[in-house]
Amino acid sequence: MAPRPDPKVDDDPLGGRSRLRGVYREGLPTLQATLSMEFSGFWRNSLIMNGPLDFQGTKLWKGLLSLDDQEEIVSDLRSIAESAPFRQYSTPGGRQMSVRMTGAGARAWLSDTTGYRYAETQPDGRLWPAIPTAIMNVWKKVAEVSREPDSCLVNFYGEGTKMGLHQDRVEAEHLWPVVSISLGDEALFRVGGVERRDPTKSIWLRSGDVVVLTGTSRLAYHGIDRVKFRSSGLLPKGGRINVTLRIAS
Repeated sequence: MAPRPDPKVDDDPLGGRSRLRGVYREGLPTLQATLSMEFSGFWRNSLIMNGPLDFQGTKLWKGLLSLDDQEEIVSDLRSIAESAPFRQYSTPGGRQMSVRMTGAGARAWLSDTTGYRYAETQPDGRLWPAIPTAIMNVWKKVAEVSREPDSCLVNFYGEGTKMGLHQDRVEAEHLWPVVSISLGDEALFRVGGVERRDPTKSIWLRSGDVVVLTGTSRLAYHGIDRVKFRSSGLLPKGGRINVTLRIAS
């Protein structure tokens, strides 16, 4: 039996402190940062009254997370990456994925030529770090189930990266929701139906948005068509982070 190829270990793509935090805490707001904050504040106020948007059956919470919320999560993700570094996995067909990944929880998603799966240990044999409280709190706000997630997948999208249409179906059961947190650069999110040939619609996700795949959308095909690189100042080097919470077992 041929040995499994080791996934490429990446350096820290998250960088240092947020450019937005530096801008705001030092009192030098840029037009882009100001508009971003005003937009997020508008949506958070609207959510209190109206709740999430229905987009192709998903629950889309626009601007749910404040800048402080986002930066706390990014700080937690840096801690995760210290013990579980970002890696570039291969698809079962042997093609290296452009998105870089890490994880947390009792088990995390990974992929190689043997297939997609959840594993209790990293490729180097170490256990995954625990899911941070700030991320768990997002689940508690939007998942609407009493059970807590046991898996957290962290995807980093650099310049020119995307994610093709796919279903989240490796989990043991599909009755539990999938909660997806967007951080950093804007991304064009595409959602279809439960069949690949079903029609799709797209919407731009901004930093602080949260999507819940649940009910009829739980097994919907979805993906990221493209990322508007450096459209956000949350990550000093640019890029987008997608944090996905699941009940895998």
